[in-house]
Amino acid sequence: MDPVNAEEPTVRMDERGLVELDDSIPKTSKIDGERAELDAREMTTRKINAELRWLIYEQGVRDVTVLNPSARHSLGTAILARCRIRFEGSLGYFGCGLIDGPEIVITGRVGWSVAENMMSGVVVVEHNAGSLAGAALRGGDLVVKGDVGARTGIDQKGGTIIALGNAASMTGFMMQRGRQIICGDVGPGLGDSMYDGTIYVGGEVAALGIDCIEGEWDDSDTELIERKFANHELGKPPDLRKFVCGKKLYNYDSLEPSERKLVL
Repeated sequence: MDPVNAEEPTVRMDERGLVELDDSIPKTSKIDGERAELDAREMTTRKINAELRWLIYEQGVRDVTVLNPSARHSLGTAILARCRIRFEGSLGYFGCGLIDGPEIVITGRVGWSVAENMMSGVVVVEHNAGSLAGAALRGGDLVVKGDVGARTGIDQKGGTIIALGNAASMTGFMMQRGRQIICGDVGPGLGDSMYDGTIYVGGEVAALGIDCIEGEWDDSDTELIERKFANHELGKPPDLRKFVCGKKLYNYDSLEPSERKLVL
């Protein structure tokens, strides 16, 4: 092949011999004012996310529909703007993580760690979610209209997680703040090692985790539940029980200085 006429290779290498990723933006979306439609069928994850940011940050689009996400991982991450995004289909792992502001609807199901480290906004999943849903959630609402997997809301620091179905084991593990509303049954280890926060359960609890106890219901619990269900048009909430931290496991004030240094 004549090197002069040869096409430039699609995969480039940097000086270390590693693949240099193509960071160009496809700019193929159909834009109509503040609305856009993005067909992701032939795009990689990197291209889809680049297109989303271009639409929202540079084109002033505030309502994006993404067709054919095809369960790709890490879609819709790190969007830091008020907007609406609708994924017509399912997402893989780590979908919609590190967001601050968007309102996102996923019409299919999602894999592990949806909405991880979300700071504000809303993520609604129309079907089931995998394990670690809402991991380290800091703010906003994550609504899963089906079941959620193990360790839902692990290390949760704020915000609200709502699951209309069942939850698997270790739900609320090491929870620090925030609320979880699980309408169905919950597996063993509920609230294990939680520092603070509140977990509401409508079904059966297989077993409580370490330092998780049943709490007393008051008017603020009723107000919260009714408000969240009304905001997300989820119908009438079921009868729920409240679970909180017993505050016996992490009582550092009772430790001697030398012991506290070792623990902390």
